[in-house]
Amino acid sequence: MCTELKSLQQQLEGNTYPGRGILIGQSTGGSTVIAYFIMGRSVNSRNRIFEKTDDGIRTRAFDESKLTDPSLIIYAPVRKVGGVTIVTNGDQTDTVRDELLLAEDPEKERFVRFANALARREFEPDPPNFTPRISGIVGEDGYELSILKSEDQTGGVCQRNFFRYAFEPGVCHFIHTYEHDGSPIPTFRGEPRRLLCPEGSAEEIAGYVWSCLDENNRVSLFVRKICACGAETTAIINKHC
Repeated sequence: MCTELKSLQQQLEGNTYPGRGILIGQSTGGSTVIAYFIMGRSVNSRNRIFEKTDDGIRTRAFDESKLTDPSLIIYAPVRKVGGVTIVTNGDQTDTVRDELLLAEDPEKERFVRFANALARREFEPDPPNFTPRISGIVGEDGYELSILKSEDQTGGVCQRNFFRYAFEPGVCHFIHTYEHDGSPIPTFRGEPRRLLCPEGSAEEIAGYVWSCLDENNRVSLFVRKICACGAETTAIINKHC
């Protein structure tokens, strides 16, 4: 069954600007794989790097003198609450984290808390693109992806979509903010793409995902691999070192 699935490379072939993307799945060996990347077209968007924090990563300006508007580009994409990992493309990471901190059992309540948190958020206020907020939450037995996007090109109504998956060896799901480059940039359509899960160490997966992204627009990439025993390895690639 998995041999019929596309690889990430095949999925992104010819797509110069999928924007920001989240990939979550399980390797054939049973390890959880989480990846998040950012791309950029403007100087402000490209002027970023990922750096590790105690519970995940955050973005920061590579050159502080070139930072113009931090509101939508400086945030913590990845955070953890107990054994639950949150990954998003904006400051809704903290909204979800704060909601999970209210839970008696974050693992059991993660999907309900995830939905409750994102009910208070909507797409980014950046007309005419109205960039979607994409989010993922990962637990012991599965994961959920969400996209909050504008119902139309006026930005008047927010459409909230959630997609829940059990882990399946060798399979991942991939969601990104934009279908492709454009002006305005067309929003991601449909359900998360079901793909072959990248294999290898965290560093090898990061190298592979990085190679799938357009070299002119890729900015930063995070990959975390969690083995069945709970041990985690993380790899980060920044265009600006």
